[in-house]
Amino acid sequence: MCATCGCSGSPGEASTLLLLHDHGHPHEHGHAHDHAHGEAHGHVHAPHGHAHEHGEAHGHTHDEAPPSTHARTVQLEQEILGKNRLIAERNRGWLQGRNVFAVNLMSSPGSGKTTLLERTVRHLGKSVAIAVIEGDQETRLDAERIRSTGARVVQINTGTGCHLDAEMLRHALLELTPAIGSLLFVENVGNLVCPALFDLGEGARAVLASTTEGEDKPLKYPHMFRAADVILLNKVDLLPHLHFDVDRFIAHVRLVNPSANVLSVSATTGEGLEAWYRWLTARDVSARADR
Repeated sequence: MCATCGCSGSPGEASTLLLLHDHGHPHEHGHAHDHAHGEAHGHVHAPHGHAHEHGEAHGHTHDEAPPSTHARTVQLEQEILGKNRLIAERNRGWLQGRNVFAVNLMSSPGSGKTTLLERTVRHLGKSVAIAVIEGDQETRLDAERIRSTGARVVQINTGTGCHLDAEMLRHALLELTPAIGSLLFVENVGNLVCPALFDLGEGARAVLASTTEGEDKPLKYPHMFRAADVILLNKVDLLPHLHFDVDRFIAHVRLVNPSANVLSVSATTGEGLEAWYRWLTARDVSARADR
C-alpha cells in the first residue's frame, strides 16, 4: 500500500501493462499470485506485529504498549520510497546506457498532457526517435491517441493506484525497449501529490498546469512544483475568458521553486510550444554530453 495516499498495491503490483503493437492489438501482462490449496498462511497479531502459523501456541501476553501509528506509517513510507529509489537508480542506469533521455510529465487530470505529447511527438519525431509510456488507472485511450502519431507506446493501467513507480517503469521499459539515442516521455497518472514522491529514473521532470485550475496550485501542491525542472502553463488561449493572473501564478511558482523554467503554452493552438521544444532539445543535448 502507498503509505502516502493509501492506494492499493506495493510498487509494481496491481498494475496491467498493455503494449500496443503496429498490428493494432494490445498484449496484456497481468501479475497473478497463486496459492496452493492447503498451504499454511501466517497472520499478524497487532500490535506486536510478528507472524504466527495457524495453531501455534502463543507464549507471550498482549499487554505491551502499541507502537505509535505515526511511527509505523513513517517507517512504511520510508521502506516503500527506499525500495523505489533503488529501482529508479537501476532504471536511470539502464536509460543512460542506451543514451535515452526520459522526461516524466506530471499534472492534474485534464490539464492537457496527452494533447501536448501528441503535438510534441509530431514535431520532434521528424528528427529523433520517440517512445511514450502512458499511465492511467484504466483504459488505453491515451495510448491509442499517441499511437496515431507513429510513436511506439506502452500503456500502464494502475488500477486503484494514483501514480507510477519505478518498478512499473522497469517492466514497461523491458516491453517497449526504446531505441538507442531516443527520447522517452512518461505520462504519469493525473495527480498533483504522489507522482512527485516517486522517482522513476527519469532524466527530467516537467509539470503541466493549466489556466483553468487557478493561480494557487504551486502553493497548494508545493512538492510537485518544487520537483519540476520545467513548468508549462497550458491553455493560455483561454485567458481572455478566464480570471487568471499569469504573473501571480509565476510569483507563486518562484516561492517554491525559484530556478524552474516557466513556459506559457497552448497545446491546442501551438502557441509557445517552440520554447518547449527548445528546452527539450537543450536538456537532451546536455544530458548526452554529461555521459
